[in-house]
Amino acid sequence: MTTLTTLIGAYLDHLTVERGVSRHTSSAYRRDLHRYAEWVAERGIQDVDQVTPNLISDYAMSLAEPGEDRPALARTSIARAVVAVRSLHRFAVEEGLATDDPARTVQPPKPGQRLPKALSLDQIQRMLNAVGTDTPLGTRDLALLELLYGTGARISEVVELDVDDVSRLVAAAAEDHVGLRLFGKGSKERIVPLGSYARRALEAYLVRARPVLAAAGRGTPALFLNARGGRLSRQSAWSVLKSVAERAGIEATVSPHTLRHSFATHLLDGGADVRVVQELLGHASVTTTQIYTLVTVDHLREVYLTSHPRAY
Repeated sequence: MTTLTTLIGAYLDHLTVERGVSRHTSSAYRRDLHRYAEWVAERGIQDVDQVTPNLISDYAMSLAEPGEDRPALARTSIARAVVAVRSLHRFAVEEGLATDDPARTVQPPKPGQRLPKALSLDQIQRMLNAVGTDTPLGTRDLALLELLYGTGARISEVVELDVDDVSRLVAAAAEDHVGLRLFGKGSKERIVPLGSYARRALEAYLVRARPVLAAAGRGTPALFLNARGGRLSRQSAWSVLKSVAERAGIEATVSPHTLRHSFATHLLDGGADVRVVQELLGHASVTTTQIYTLVTVDHLREVYLTSHPRAY
């Protein structure tokens, strides 16, 4: 008979001596496995071969409930605990300390679906107002923000644009142009409308700012340029947004993808069909786009609770 306590001691020694895991990792496994052993012992089980798949599943479910000395664990913590138990029982079989692996069919919980964080319309406007256009770089930054928010494009799609991709659109009358061609993941092409605000910002950039920035470089066709006249990188675009958000007094973390999230959420708030938003974002499946409808439902619930006299 091999007790769980003996097995855990052997497994922790294996992690430290043979696999050379860090002290932090070893401590995490020790904490998770000792909690598991205590829970199993409370049910009168000491022998490793007495552990069943149902017992391990019940243990995983118990972690989602608060205990006497701990709060309920998050999905990620439960998943880590289940992985530790699975590794322990696999080790027991490999070392001949157990005849079967009861954790083989027990899967850790999937991480909870993270909802995208969108900025409010007021926050978007504050960011746009915070961009000073009295310098070439400022004029570029406004065009960058207007294009990202106005089209919902990925930052990679925007920094890869060349002047020829937008010059005709900017010069054409609104009723004449068909939209901006973007190439997303897997080089999948889509056409997105170019709104009046983005068009004006791009026109100002192309006329007043880009020639100044291009003079410092070697004639790149890139639309958005850095201070040295080269193509603006994704990292530099990220820094632009972070700087503008700080000047606008926005405490939330802002990334280029935040504007994409905001684009989608505000369209749905305004009544756009989810399949239209799917096409504008370039999602292969509407399932990916539907995550934004959850954000909108939360927003509607918040408005109801704060506005309706009989909400409470």
